[in-house]
Amino acid sequence: MHKRIRSALGVALAAALLATVPQAPSQAHGGQAKPNAISLPDGFQPEGIATAGTYAYFGSRATGAIYRTDLISGEGEQISPATGTPSVGLKVDRRGRLFVSGGTAGDARVMDTRTGAVLARYQFATAPTFVNDVVLTREAAYFTDSNKPVLYRLPLGRDGAPPPADGFTAIPLTGAYQQVGTGINLNGIARTPDGKALIVVQSNTGILFRVDPATGVTTTVDVPGHTFANGDGLLLVGRMLYIVQNRLNQIAAVELNPSGTAGTVTGTITDPNFDVPTTVASTLGRLYLPNARFTTPPTPTTPYTVVAVRPLCEHVPGYAQSARTPASCSWIRFCRQGSSADHRVDGSRKECRLTAATERAPRRGNH
Repeated sequence: MHKRIRSALGVALAAALLATVPQAPSQAHGGQAKPNAISLPDGFQPEGIATAGTYAYFGSRATGAIYRTDLISGEGEQISPATGTPSVGLKVDRRGRLFVSGGTAGDARVMDTRTGAVLARYQFATAPTFVNDVVLTREAAYFTDSNKPVLYRLPLGRDGAPPPADGFTAIPLTGAYQQVGTGINLNGIARTPDGKALIVVQSNTGILFRVDPATGVTTTVDVPGHTFANGDGLLLVGRMLYIVQNRLNQIAAVELNPSGTAGTVTGTITDPNFDVPTTVASTLGRLYLPNARFTTPPTPTTPYTVVAVRPLCEHVPGYAQSARTPASCSWIRFCRQGSSADHRVDGSRKECRLTAATERAPRRGNH
């Protein structure tokens, strides 16, 4: 089931060098080059993504199968067979356990990424339900339900071990959050930067909410002048929250305060390869998003891809890619001493480096 990487460079070289024989894109990029788009199995209908090292895992909303891809070579294979129910939001822990949201099945399962074996399964709810996305903390896994104002909590034991089948709890949401209609409400979920609470996005209103996981009390995240229509997957890297806006074919980037009560939009990321991306994960210094192609009628031969983009900091004056966290951005702070052309890279670092005066950014508070 190995698939070929689709890239503009690979296509150009194939046309120029071997007009009648398609060239393997991994050869076209050469060495350890990271392709910008990778093919998934035709007809797969991906939605969720989780990454670990050079590997990415995808769930099929059509069949529930799990597919693993090497993000450098583009080669992939199915590691878990079809379940007959959806596999949507995914997260993988450091021990190689993949947490899978079950969509309309109202369930979740935990599987071993090395063997594909299902380690545990949880029946959260019955119809109407859509268990959509998941986030992992040190203490628990939390799942959203797009059809119910509730989070499901799986407490994690020693070494992150999942609980028995009846070991989950439902957390009703109260406070600012209100369920609207019968469409997709709760969707993506992430931690706050300080790790003390959760952030969720309501797709049909575009509003971000902060959730106290102990009580279920919600408050609106203050992002002046902005909502996030079609908000889908969330990814927190440092204090930067990436919000996938699926049908808008873009990612919004919001710099949050430590508690996640407020944030500032720093920009958006778009890419010509986007075709209704749904979720996002980071690895290898890039952001990876599967194209769900909701606006394309699915068939067994419909092609699907995962797209790689650079983090926002590479496009915003005054930000630099963090040396410690490649997919994160850090504000460039100027040194208090030295010439006006000196600046400090990363607020936590002491050293300065010389840069052109034209690269200077305005002063800004600690970040």
